[in-house]
Amino acid sequence: MKIATKLGMAAVVALGAMSPAHAADIKVGMILPYSGVYAGIGKEITRAFELGLEVFGSEVNGRKIVLVQADTEGKPNSGLAKTKKLIHSDKVDVLVGPVSSGVLAAMRDTVHNAKVPFVIANAGHDGISGAKCSPWIVRTSFSNRQIVRPMGKWMYDKGYRNVYLMAPDYAAGHQMMNHFKDGFKQAGGKIVGEEYPPLQGTKDFGPYLAKVKAAKPDALFVFFAGGPAIQFVKSFGAFGIGKDIPLAGAGWLTSPLYIKAQGEGANNIIGSANYVPSIDNPANKKYQAAFKAKYGRGGSEFAVQGYDAARVIVEALKVVNGDTSDKKAFMDAVRKVTFDGPRGKFRFDQKNGNIIQNIYVYKNIKQGGAITASVYDVIKDVQDPSDSCKS
Repeated sequence: MKIATKLGMAAVVALGAMSPAHAADIKVGMILPYSGVYAGIGKEITRAFELGLEVFGSEVNGRKIVLVQADTEGKPNSGLAKTKKLIHSDKVDVLVGPVSSGVLAAMRDTVHNAKVPFVIANAGHDGISGAKCSPWIVRTSFSNRQIVRPMGKWMYDKGYRNVYLMAPDYAAGHQMMNHFKDGFKQAGGKIVGEEYPPLQGTKDFGPYLAKVKAAKPDALFVFFAGGPAIQFVKSFGAFGIGKDIPLAGAGWLTSPLYIKAQGEGANNIIGSANYVPSIDNPANKKYQAAFKAKYGRGGSEFAVQGYDAARVIVEALKVVNGDTSDKKAFMDAVRKVTFDGPRGKFRFDQKNGNIIQNIYVYKNIKQGGAITASVYDVIKDVQDPSDSCKS
């Protein structure tokens, strides 16, 4: 009887340990750069994700959502090693990140083979919504072609006929320029030159801008983000060719995260982005107010992707009652999440997992001593082609 009683008590204790009140934490692996050239972007996405948990819920069915941070350093090898640790040692339930397309490419097969739910909160590597798509991967940010290909036709329609291109010499830089070229040349435009400075270590863009000046294009179209974007725009302003050669680019060129550091060179730049802080809808006003209340400033386009990633995960967890043991059921719930967010209607392409979203064309305007982005045009419901996705 004593033995039976002890066994019965042990069963009760075991059941109690498995009850919602004592359930294990839900681990979210934040695989982002916290050092290196893109450290500011990684920290921004993390801040916004934490805010998203405060707004949408940090606990589901008794399970608390906790973050496990891992620094990719913006390097593919480091990102892959940290991904393996998060999956195999830390046993995370879901991954969020990275920033660099090169890091994403290095991570992809490990994540896919391990069948770990993965929410991309920035990196735009096109293959992830194409030939390298996976049922375990969705993206709350963008694909590289989604941001810039529509801009090629848009610029041609606005009267630009000859354009010079410039971007960092790595995967995202080349993809961005190639897709802009596709859209621009298909519309009838001509590319008169291209330059690809090293991603890290380029502090003087003068020699590159001298080539642009000599080519006399109708416009210069670029892709830079983070630290390189700050340095490039400052160089562009100092070089003084803006009055003759307009500057346009993918929207991270003059992010609100660092536009103050770029000086007068940021004025009058035209950009294409998946988010602009001045978007006029209730969800965006709520997001901006919450971000400012917590961090003392408005949220950037990098931040909104982390904020929406948090909401996607929370909404999916609610559908499965906080149970992440069935990874397929959880991932199916993730892919079906939809809501009205800061960028407008949020939903995933059910074939390739990429977000379907508006692309906002903006122009930087100096008002009251500050340079801010004003929405100039909207290219609605841009969807990334998924012909090569076999998911």
